[in-house]
Amino acid sequence: MASQDWFDKDFYAVLGVSKDASDAELKKTYRKLARQYHPDSNPGDAAAEARFKEISEAYSVLSDPEQRTEYDQMRAMGSGARFTAGGQPGGFEDVFGMFNRGAAGGRGQRFPAGGGGFEDLLGGMFGGGGFGQSSGGFRGFGGPTPGRDAEAAVTLDFMTAVSGDTVELRVDDRPMKVRIPAGVADGQKIRLKGKGEPSLDGGPSGDLVLTVTVRPHPVFERDGLNLRVDVPVTFVEATLGATIEVPTLGGEPVRLRVPAGTPSGRVLRVKGRGITTTKGTGDLLATIQIAVPSHLPHGAREALEAFAAAMPQEDPRADLLDRARV
Repeated sequence: MASQDWFDKDFYAVLGVSKDASDAELKKTYRKLARQYHPDSNPGDAAAEARFKEISEAYSVLSDPEQRTEYDQMRAMGSGARFTAGGQPGGFEDVFGMFNRGAAGGRGQRFPAGGGGFEDLLGGMFGGGGFGQSSGGFRGFGGPTPGRDAEAAVTLDFMTAVSGDTVELRVDDRPMKVRIPAGVADGQKIRLKGKGEPSLDGGPSGDLVLTVTVRPHPVFERDGLNLRVDVPVTFVEATLGATIEVPTLGGEPVRLRVPAGTPSGRVLRVKGRGITTTKGTGDLLATIQIAVPSHLPHGAREALEAFAAAMPQEDPRADLLDRARV
């Protein structure tokens, strides 16, 4: 019976704190004990599991200001008495009888059958409602509640973020391994079920919300599910056309045809060489950048000057200048 549980158990002793312990002290002590006796840290240890449930129940009551007040008042009722069922002197039924006899100012009246019993008396003292209800009276006996969510951050290299991996973290001084899904993006939040704070009363643990930071890659840049890469080509390759090799992320290069007359900045697409997630697979987007030589041998310079003389005299910036005047 929930009421007798509260009479019989010394939650302060369970946690090893004084009756005037602050909320901060309660929380600090609970977290230390919960980490020590949590089932995840003691697989197959029934004694540790029982101790964890005992600790969780004590903290569940003492961490709630209303429940703590109710608990302290109930314990004060039987101060100096040993609360045991069965009607023995100083037992639980003696306390019941004390309220039964004194309920009407000591006139010896008894609770009527079918109502007005011990739970009604306690309900009147502590805000109404019976045991096990979610509001009023004594709460916390309607089933276990899940633990709170925890938050953490992790920094990944570009390749790990793309391919996914298992990484080791420390969350609230708890070491854990978490699986990073393939294709996670910079700034993305991942919810990992059951990796958060343990429940206070034996329920499921909360979730871990993990914020991901991805280090930049020296060559590739992410664009949704696509990967972008700048590809330098020579003036001759861009002008006459060429077949070139383009790098891929974590794989062999692919051959890409650059059409004749390709200008700098044109994007050529390689299908299916982007990022793969459950939503699909992106492409590799190669942006052509015409490389200008910093030094020309004498013969090359003469040939280039001859080429310039052979080309029609036109100003490629004329349209730009006209549009700038608008």
